[in-house]
Amino acid sequence: MNKMVNNFGKAITVFCALLFILHTTRAAPTQKNLFNQATKAIPGIVNGSPKIVHIVNFIRLLEPRDPAITEEVLYQTVVKQVELINKYQLSGTFLLQYDALLDNRYQKLLKSLPKDRFEIGGWLEVPRPLAQNAGLTWRGNSAWDSRADVDFTTGYTPKEREKLIDTYMASFKKVFGYYPKTVGCWYLDSYSLNYMYQKYGIIASCNCKDQIGTDGYTLWGGYWNQAYYPSKLNAYMPAQTVKGQIPVPVFRMLGSDPIRQYDNGIGTGHQGVVTLEPVYKFGGGDSTWVNWFLKTLIDGEAMAFGYTQAGQENSFTWKAMQSGLSYQLKKIAALQKAGKLQVETMARTAIWYKKHFKVTPVTAVTAMEDLPGKNQKTLWMDSRFYRINLLWHGDQLRIRDIHLFDQSFVSPYFSQKAVGPKCALFTLPFVDGHFWSNKADTSRAGLVFWIKKQGVFEKMQGGRPTITRLDATKMQISWPLQNNAGILNIILGERNMNVQLLDAPENTIWKMSLLSFNNTELPFKQINTNSIQCQFKNHGYTVNLLKGQFVDQSKTPTDHQIYSITPRKGSIEFDFGVR
Repeated sequence: MNKMVNNFGKAITVFCALLFILHTTRAAPTQKNLFNQATKAIPGIVNGSPKIVHIVNFIRLLEPRDPAITEEVLYQTVVKQVELINKYQLSGTFLLQYDALLDNRYQKLLKSLPKDRFEIGGWLEVPRPLAQNAGLTWRGNSAWDSRADVDFTTGYTPKEREKLIDTYMASFKKVFGYYPKTVGCWYLDSYSLNYMYQKYGIIASCNCKDQIGTDGYTLWGGYWNQAYYPSKLNAYMPAQTVKGQIPVPVFRMLGSDPIRQYDNGIGTGHQGVVTLEPVYKFGGGDSTWVNWFLKTLIDGEAMAFGYTQAGQENSFTWKAMQSGLSYQLKKIAALQKAGKLQVETMARTAIWYKKHFKVTPVTAVTAMEDLPGKNQKTLWMDSRFYRINLLWHGDQLRIRDIHLFDQSFVSPYFSQKAVGPKCALFTLPFVDGHFWSNKADTSRAGLVFWIKKQGVFEKMQGGRPTITRLDATKMQISWPLQNNAGILNIILGERNMNVQLLDAPENTIWKMSLLSFNNTELPFKQINTNSIQCQFKNHGYTVNLLKGQFVDQSKTPTDHQIYSITPRKGSIEFDFGVR
């Protein structure tokens, strides 16, 4: 009987939280008055925004998947990481898994580090000692089991999560004399994050980059880089209001390639890794790629701030990471000395972030130059309402991705534990250039721009785009078309996107259309003239047009076009803020 009462009470609590968040969705402060203050806060300011690097290494005690990776190999990896960070007098953040937290070697090593340059925090995966010391039955096949329903807090009930957290925090305080300010994991659920914020005062967290199927779990459609305030009901979903958010910034990890990571693995259900991680030969282990990646961080328009995470967990071993990590940190140290970026601990950046941003800010990742011999450009922009990605391939432009954020979208793991070895978290798709595409390079989904020539619509072709920040929440993309056909002008705002064709010959006809090559995934329920009603994972949402009109082609798609958008008085304007 008591169980029934408790479950009923929980249900009422969640229902009330949903009602409250829905009621307050529209009321939130703007960022405009905060931007100038934010850019004065720390060094490493280029083009008006700080460029911040975190060196984050998290520590496991053991690696049961490979007998050659002994506890001593893992420990010596951390010793070498410390030596390298000290060599260049950089700052570093070390996050301890529970089994490593209990080990005397790591305790002695980490206690000896200068507190002004190093932060020691928590890494909340669940190994056997943590489960057992919390009074829970261990379900793993070894002392640490990477399966999502065993390893992550999502594999446990809310009450079990509290026990795991209380046990971790008590041990951490016993060792270091304080509670950690930063606690991260590949994914942490909102119940656990909020519990640690309210009871233990954590100020920062981090989670994995977007990925599909990698390591048995999927994170797709989130705030793409930098950091966001998560919804109280869904830690992967940025909140839109102060009342609806957990005031703990969540930093996205691993430094994704902004051009190539997204398309990796199309049609396979599994992505490889193209990131700053130094163990990967194409990515963080390649000096050419590293130079290009850091140049995009420094030179690219970032809006509120630019950010990436360097470092590597010790389970990859020093032998595998030595060359790549040594090159990276030498390069990063030189860039910091030149005043082009700032290396900080995660807690320090979180203090700055919380001071200057009351809600999730508008940020961007801009790569207007590609690797040598390549010819792609990209822009990612994130706000608390949506994310968008523009990709130029040669002389053509495609909006590759638009995902919407809604703090009332409850995570499947908010009150229920994960079942099975895989875990999947999504936001709300409006354009998905990965899942709606096929393997062939000519079968890529997205919003495409068309111009009418001699009675026939052709894809727009253009030259080099120009990216301009208009203010703290708006950026402008100007793309000159070939043959003096005009300039495609796109203004991205915190919740709106406006598209115009400027300086075009009189009576020019143009439009946009959504191309899809995998219609089984589409969320569109009803395409109206001025709005599209969508549903994804049983959650309804709407995209409105303030200018222009939708033309439904979903019943008889022509050339894979699901809908077209025609301008009104020369303009198309989307509202991505309606929920």
